[in-house]
Amino acid sequence: MLEGIHPLLTGELLLHLDRMGHSDAVVVADAHFPAWALGARVVDLPGTTTPAVVAAIRSVLPLDDVPGMDLMTSADGVVLDVQRELMDAAGTDEDSTRFVERFAYYDVARGAYLVVRTGETRKYGNALLRKGVVGHPSA
Repeated sequence: MLEGIHPLLTGELLLHLDRMGHSDAVVVADAHFPAWALGARVVDLPGTTTPAVVAAIRSVLPLDDVPGMDLMTSADGVVLDVQRELMDAAGTDEDSTRFVERFAYYDVARGAYLVVRTGETRKYGNALLRKGVVGHPSA
């Protein structure tokens, strides 16, 4: 156990976050997301929600300059409660978040350094975060 580290940040997850470089992406995925089909590296965090995991990751990972986060567009294009929670957890808003159509999102996610699969059961509860520069003044 480490002091000052969010309890959802396992050793395995911290290792991968540390290995990420500037602009590398981490997908925080809901339970429906095809994590193992798309991700080269997958960390499973069952029993968690995507907003909780995004908040934990953001405690150690600065976001890249715009856009620092992508969300999957819901089928009807309405911003869902889970997506608002994800923006709050990431410290972004609708203006600083890019919304990506579902299949285009899969293509973007395919290039992510890491996929973190959660137990989130709400649809469209996926976030892609791009790592910024650690220690950067805007971080």
